Amino acid sequence: MKRYILWMLFAFFVSHVKGQDSDLTSQLKELQKTIQAGEHRYDALEKRIDDVLWYHRVGDAAFIDKVIIAGPPAKSKNPTAMGVDNPLKFNAYVFIPKGIDLNKKYPLIVLVHGGVHANFGTYHTHIVRELMAQGYIVVAPEYRGSTGYGESFWRAIDYGGLEIQDSEASRAYMVENYSFVDKNRVGVVGWSHGGLIALMSVFQYPDNYKACFAGVPVSDLVARMGYSDDNYRELFSAGYHIGKTVREDVEEYRRRSPVWHVDKLNTPLLIHTNTNDDDVHVLEVETLIRALKAADKKFEYEIFKDIPGGHSFDRIDLRQSREIRLRIWTFLAKHLNPPSPLKNLKDMEKAAYVPVKD
Repeated sequence: MKRYILWMLFAFFVSHVKGQDSDLTSQLKELQKTIQAGEHRYDALEKRIDDVLWYHRVGDAAFIDKVIIAGPPAKSKNPTAMGVDNPLKFNAYVFIPKGIDLNKKYPLIVLVHGGVHANFGTYHTHIVRELMAQGYIVVAPEYRGSTGYGESFWRAIDYGGLEIQDSEASRAYMVENYSFVDKNRVGVVGWSHGGLIALMSVFQYPDNYKACFAGVPVSDLVARMGYSDDNYRELFSAGYHIGKTVREDVEEYRRRSPVWHVDKLNTPLLIHTNTNDDDVHVLEVETLIRALKAADKKFEYEIFKDIPGGHSFDRIDLRQSREIRLRIWTFLAKHLNPPSPLKNLKDMEKAAYVPVKD
């Protein structure tokens, strides 16, 4: 409600400042900055609340931690600034199934959130619970550009760029710091923007991952800029981000797009898309599939037809969604060999919706 009131006040000032002197215009710009700063504070508060919810929704099944690690330095317009070469610090969630034998080795899933500016939240509750039930260790990086960590971190976004190294840094952290993580059984999973990161991770670090699932993945930023609206395109051409439109630097957008790197695939891969996806158009993913076939790559894929949920069709809690998600877990289990793979919907229901007894 406070956020709504602030923007209403801003709109009121806009309607009355038009045609007035530059001093009022300057004041208007300052008001806009204040409102934007308030947005980031609200995001930080929302993130802290959601962090508490993790313990209520998953705490019976997992040990939960939130660690601070580091990726490559952020891009800077001032290469001589103090600390400009320091690694960028970011958070990552760690989920460890309760009851595991710490003397054994367990497979790891790098679970990457989506959204241009978003974060890893309790939207993923049942996905995490299903992974815990199978005996996977999970790390979920809050890579640069994620919301809830202040404006400077938000503006450090590097879509299809340094965020890939952030995700890889979370994998490396787990392997180096948890003796029960099997470095030879690591998978990467992501939907949408997270699907792009999952794909680019196995393209750039093929020796580090034994399986990849990319759900409704952003696949071609050149095509995506073509069918998106101006507000979306401005998130990429902003001065703190890519800084140019796709017309001005098409090669840079290609560099950040999985479809232009398919020749690098050497990791078992499963792709899902949905014909009624209202975010990542099915044609974008079909282009990726055709490119992989043209490169003579072995992979698996399914193009689902008008499944309820659109962009989120296999992440929501409908029975059909869980059936599709079971196919994902079956694919991953084939390559990562978790100790307790889910075999049917009854297993899925018990894992996701039935509290674990101590």
